This record gives sequence, C-alpha cells and structure tokens, in this order.
Amino acid sequence: MGWAARFLTAVSFLAVGLLFAPDALRLGGSGDGNGAAAAAAARLVHLLAFATASGAGLWVTFIGGIAMFKYLPRHQFGSLQGKMFPTYFMLISVCSAISVAAFAYLHPWKTASTIERYQLGFLLSALGCNLSNLLVFTPMTVEMMMKRHKMEKDLGIGTEVGYSKNAETAKMSPGLAAMNRKFGMIHGLSSLANIMSFGSLSMHSWYLSSKLDL
Repeated sequence: MGWAARFLTAVSFLAVGLLFAPDALRLGGSGDGNGAAAAAAARLVHLLAFATASGAGLWVTFIGGIAMFKYLPRHQFGSLQGKMFPTYFMLISVCSAISVAAFAYLHPWKTASTIERYQLGFLLSALGCNLSNLLVFTPMTVEMMMKRHKMEKDLGIGTEVGYSKNAETAKMSPGLAAMNRKFGMIHGLSSLANIMSFGSLSMHSWYLSSKLDL
C-alpha cells in the first residue's frame, strides 16, 4: 500500500469516527457555532499531534532503537539510525509545533490559568529540544558517526552484533579514543535532548488525562 493510500485510509477512518461521536464538533460552547467547531477541531489536532509525537518518542527511544541495537551489526545499526533520526526528529518537531499552536489557540496566554501556562511551557520545551536535535545535534552526531565508522573499518571492527570491540581497540588507537570522546559528547547531548522532550510530553499527558471523562 502506497503512502497516498495509507493517508486516505487514515483520513477515512477519522471521518467515519465522527459519525460515532456526532457531538464532537459541538463541544466547547453553545453560543458561537463556528467558534465551538473551531475549538473542537483545535482539540482534535492537538490530541493527534501530541499522541503522534509521544508515541513516536516512546517507540524510537525505548523499543525500536534497543531492538535494532541488539540484533543488527553495529555499523549497519548506525547507518540505519543516521537515516531514520532526521526523519524522526522532523516528525516530532512538526507535531510538537502543531501541539503548541493548537494549545495556544485554545488557551491564550492572557486568559490562561497558571496550570495551562505550565502546560504550554512543557510543550514549548519539547519543541525546543526536538528542534535542537533536528538542526544541531543530529547532523553533528551523524557526521561524527560516519567518521568513526571509517576509522573502525580501517581497524577491522564494526561488524559485530551487540557487544562492541571499540573500547578494546581504542586502548591501542589514540585516534579512535579521541573520536570516541567527541562522538560520546555529541551523542550524549542528543540523547539528553530527546529524553527531555519525551519527559515534557509525558508531563503534559497527565494534564490531558485529567480532562478525560470516560
């Protein structure tokens, strides 16, 4: 199934879902019908964007990445991450930006409560972390990783699965040891930004759950 077909299928399910929740577009006020519909649409957009960003973050950070690391040759794993991470951070950056815009529309700063302002802060924090990864840390990490891969290939390592021979080899190669330190610093900053983004979204999930009436 192509991307266009998948997208149309998802939109179709979304449209059909409205038939089973006919009051959805009437939530948010009884005075201004257009305003109520716009608010309902903003809530839906916010929820979908937030769920996509947090779900993608959960999968990539705690499930997919770990599974690939355990079962793929290390250089193959790194090359795959180098292709996947820019797309991943683009996705969650766009979703975070949409969430911020929708939440700010629903809760303008001047009239928002203290809790709502905190929630906007959490969303802005997630967006900032994701953009820093997309624009700064990920390009630097990928570039450094490619240089380290080339150095490791020259030393005859990198095809192992899981356990790395890098640390042992670095003891006898000052150049590789220096590259490891640079890569570790940049990769650590990227990982920290990713975790902070996921944490900010997780804090916002508590707010959303408090608004549900199941």
